[in-house]
Amino acid sequence: MLPAVLVVASYLIGSIPFSYLVVRIFSGTDIRAQGSGNVGATNVARTAGKLPGILALFLDAVKGYAAVAFAQWLVTRPQWPFVPSADGSPLSSHELWIALAGLIAVLGHMFPLWLRFHGGKGVATATGVFLALDPIVIAAGLLVFLIVAMVSRYVSLASIVSAASIPIFFRFLAVNAPFWRIVISVFISLAVIMKHHSNIARMARGRERKMGERKEP
Repeated sequence: MLPAVLVVASYLIGSIPFSYLVVRIFSGTDIRAQGSGNVGATNVARTAGKLPGILALFLDAVKGYAAVAFAQWLVTRPQWPFVPSADGSPLSSHELWIALAGLIAVLGHMFPLWLRFHGGKGVATATGVFLALDPIVIAAGLLVFLIVAMVSRYVSLASIVSAASIPIFFRFLAVNAPFWRIVISVFISLAVIMKHHSNIARMARGRERKMGERKEP
């Protein structure tokens, strides 16, 4: 029962459409009909202003952190059915369930039930997940993001490169990172990168918007 609670709760937490709600509250418009149409903090900032964008970014990150924190609490309950054992069964690993909760939350953000599965690209939510799993890793990932963003002026490229760097940092920078944490981080990063397929296509055509540009060229 509790594993099902973890899965459902992680999805529902991740699927809260904060970017959509923030724009509705601030301007009464539908973010899906504004700018790029993406339900994410970057599009909120570009179409509704910096304050709504920062608020959306913060709330999207918080829900990723909250999903992991809830999972960390749930797997330590006496009623949790899977106890770590010497046989190495994947289901007995608390780290598997904790990291899985983070992945599900990111997927919930990308495919929210409330918006007919039309969600954002998961960058902020994944940031919250990775922050909860290992602050050092996400600090390194954010440094990569800032460097790529400053050099290229593409937020999307910075998001893609930083997402790709996270599993590497879990493997080589984190201290004794659990196996499942590394594995699940690969899936989260791949999901974020795949959600940027339209940005990748626009960059290939030279039509991706850079930071500071008011409209696509």
